[in-house]
Amino acid sequence: MKLEDVLSTTSIEALLSVSDVEDISALVNYLTDNGEGRLALDGDICKRLIAARNAGRYSLGDHEIIAKEIRLFGGNSLLNLFRKDGVPYDEIVRDVAKHLKVNFGNDSISVIEQEILGKILSRAFEEMSEEERRAILEELGVANFSTAGPAAAIATICAAKAGGFATYKLAAIVANAIAKALIGKGLTFAATGQLMRSISVAIGPIGWAITALWTAADLASPAYRVTVPCIVQLAYMRQKAIMARSTTDCTQCQHPIGNAARFCSECGAPAPV
Repeated sequence: MKLEDVLSTTSIEALLSVSDVEDISALVNYLTDNGEGRLALDGDICKRLIAARNAGRYSLGDHEIIAKEIRLFGGNSLLNLFRKDGVPYDEIVRDVAKHLKVNFGNDSISVIEQEILGKILSRAFEEMSEEERRAILEELGVANFSTAGPAAAIATICAAKAGGFATYKLAAIVANAIAKALIGKGLTFAATGQLMRSISVAIGPIGWAITALWTAADLASPAYRVTVPCIVQLAYMRQKAIMARSTTDCTQCQHPIGNAARFCSECGAPAPV
């Protein structure tokens, strides 16, 4: 899939087709309540998804089932129970954004996803110390944060305006924290371990903050207990796919280098030819 297609697609199946198995497994854990099953999820479908997760392999048919189940839970959250295939992904994203009180207009789905991530981060900021906020903003590349205004507003700006590696780090931080809070373990960054090392300072503080903020009010509907984390995870998977298509790893420090860049911004080494 080309970069522009990753940016613009509203197809869950398309995102799954370019995603890593471990990231898809996080979606399966959300859908199946970490393998325990849900009243709204057919038992046979639950067993099939858990078997695929345990085997570490997902077929195209599995992708279709995962996508359909996310759309069905989205239909439940919208009280639209009569659309047998659920509702389109873009409709679910906008519903989650409204639920989290995100302000958006005619933005693209990928931008609304980023705004959702920023909203979650901005709420987490309210629970953090100034030192923790500073560490996260430095990792996201926000300069002069001491004069940029309220910390909550800065986080929203990060989501809406940041690009490239900063946007990817924002998505990874939030998705990892939610995974830790809801399924008891974070995401797997084995393939990009060195690339992700710089966000480790941020994962702990935001994880605790999100755990505290994940209240009954946020998840009053059982459907939102699925759609909110699934949207966050899919937003992260989109940003990861974008990074894979728009950067190469520095041969010296493994930091991502934009395809048009001549040198690594982290260590100064020449970009791979």
